[in-house]
Amino acid sequence: MTVEYKLDNREYYDNRELSWLRFNYRVLEEAIDDHNPLLERFKFLAITSSNLDEFFMVRVGGLKDQVKMNYHEPENKTKMTPGEQLENISRLNRENCTAQYRIFNDLKDELESYGVYFKKPEDLPDGFKAETDKIFDEEIFPSLTPLGIDAYRPFPKLMNKKINIFVNLSNELGDQTAIVQLPTIIKRFYTFHDDGRTYVVLSEDIIIRNVGKLFKGYKIDRTFAFRITRNADLTIHEEGAQDLLIEIERFLKERTKGAAVRLEIDSGGDSAIKGSFLMEELSLGENDVYKFDGPLDLTFLFEFVSNLKGRYPNLIYKPFEPQSPKFLGTDDVYERALKEDIFLHHPFESFQPIVDFVKEAAEDPDVLAIKQTLYRVSSDSPIIAALKEASENGKQVSVLVELKARFDEESNVHWAKELEDAGCHVIYGMNYLKTHSKITLVIKRVRNKLVRFVHLGTGNYNDSTAKQYTDMGIITTDPDIGDDAINFFNYLSGYSLKPEYKSLHVAPFEIRDLFDDYINKEIAFHKAHGNGYIFAKMNSLTDKKIIDKLLIASQEGVRIDLVIRGICCLKAGIPGVSENIRVISVVGRFLEHTRIYYFRHNGQDKMFLSSADMMTRNMIKRVEILFPVNDERFIEELKEINALYLRDNKKARYQKPDGTYAYVRNDAPLLSAQEELMRRALKVNREQIEHKENYLLTRIRNRFKKSN
Repeated sequence: MTVEYKLDNREYYDNRELSWLRFNYRVLEEAIDDHNPLLERFKFLAITSSNLDEFFMVRVGGLKDQVKMNYHEPENKTKMTPGEQLENISRLNRENCTAQYRIFNDLKDELESYGVYFKKPEDLPDGFKAETDKIFDEEIFPSLTPLGIDAYRPFPKLMNKKINIFVNLSNELGDQTAIVQLPTIIKRFYTFHDDGRTYVVLSEDIIIRNVGKLFKGYKIDRTFAFRITRNADLTIHEEGAQDLLIEIERFLKERTKGAAVRLEIDSGGDSAIKGSFLMEELSLGENDVYKFDGPLDLTFLFEFVSNLKGRYPNLIYKPFEPQSPKFLGTDDVYERALKEDIFLHHPFESFQPIVDFVKEAAEDPDVLAIKQTLYRVSSDSPIIAALKEASENGKQVSVLVELKARFDEESNVHWAKELEDAGCHVIYGMNYLKTHSKITLVIKRVRNKLVRFVHLGTGNYNDSTAKQYTDMGIITTDPDIGDDAINFFNYLSGYSLKPEYKSLHVAPFEIRDLFDDYINKEIAFHKAHGNGYIFAKMNSLTDKKIIDKLLIASQEGVRIDLVIRGICCLKAGIPGVSENIRVISVVGRFLEHTRIYYFRHNGQDKMFLSSADMMTRNMIKRVEILFPVNDERFIEELKEINALYLRDNKKARYQKPDGTYAYVRNDAPLLSAQEELMRRALKVNREQIEHKENYLLTRIRNRFKKSN
């Protein structure tokens, strides 16, 4: 008998872009949450703004391109056309931005109780007014270039995301228009201290106060700050490129010239400011214009918080230092890996063992080769330094540097050149695929035998973000994984068919096929035993094939828990459709970045970690790795961690059937999964130190007894 499942109804899915905007609102909610210290709440405003910039440059830019090309095909879940998506984005984002500036103004008021004030220059105490004028004359004025607009001076090509001052001016000959762009080299804000008070003044307000000095002989009629965002969703022309590195450098120049996709205006309370002249010059419509009564580009709050945190330590998070990994302790990575696998959980546990893993390999004369994939690394990466040293020490070093990592292209071009100059063999990725896998292979001679040490992870080899993102990894000498790692790197660097892997599952396609197969098996186990259960934790869920398979599993009675930080195109809790699915989103101090996939399989416990989300782009358009967790210790550890996230009633939100989210609130004691994981890491570290101290004391006592 054929079973009819409830699928393919637009009401069962959420649109990717609108789901992302709802995620960005959850980030914004952290700026309201008074569980967070005050200055940290300002940082969440900055994160919201930074997120939104990239969203417009890429997602909105791509949709606008489709409209321009008369592409009106609906997307495959909610059936919205590109034009309909843009209309809904404008509506929902407008609501978010209104809330964002209301929150900013509320936080400003709260900050005044600590003696910190945002002020216009004219509202400062008298002595500081003159000081802002002096700053303008000596620091700002020399770097400014007023740009008149008339028949001889066309509308300028304004830089992406930079703040500009629009100026209406006049003299006896008539009205004129000009633009003054804030140079990158000047500060965004200045601070003044007086009698325990701190005054913060934005550079654009100092310029507006003094802008008449740029236009002598003219009357300034009106000024306002504005900012444009440009389309950065441009195509890298891989086909026919003789050298991808050169093509990427060309692409980076082109990116700065993309069409405008958003216009932001600081209306300063003047609702009459329409910006119609700018809209016409930039070919933008009303839906593309956002007017705020407040400073543009709130990403400056990152620096603002950084400047103040030393003076107000009680207004930031209590410092947390990542601890020694529970399954490593103070042991040497290579010695422990020879005995048993090592599990690492960042940032609760230190990323330093991964750095040491590469640094020791670079220095060890018994190491023959190091192979590694790099997607995003820090600006002063110790990993890069170690790879260069390894090559200089005569080891074979092969590094895949993914040049197409969005907004890290310039940095990765730089690193690729440095590694090549050091003698490393550098691969730039694969044609039409991004290599997003996180894998390092070290081949070392141990007692006259070659041993393959492999690190596999869910996050980038970035020592900086490893303190801010939650990620997991495993170091192993498992022979099958070692063979797979060798085949994987040979596949990337040479010409061969995709290998038959023994333990790893590698996208494109293979990871999605595995998920499809394992969900089918879970359905079968549930039919036989009634205990079907799936847990998945990821950044985003967008792939319709997987979503539909999860809906089928739910309709068959399988219980499914999804912990999804960002986009979720599946709507949970719809009676008869997805009522057995629960979707939780955790937004907190750290950026949730781990990808965990668990299938109960009637007690067989199939657990996987991955660099891939359940997104079509990850599973079809990228080289990703999904790897099994076979050690029972790690499986139990992961099950406990998963359960913590499902119990979170402080930072977790649950998805309602309409796709919106609300905080998880219940009668249980308040629990934040991230805070509990920090507490546990500190406790384990204390126990490890005590154990080591007791061990050393015992040895000393025993020696003392023998000597007596």
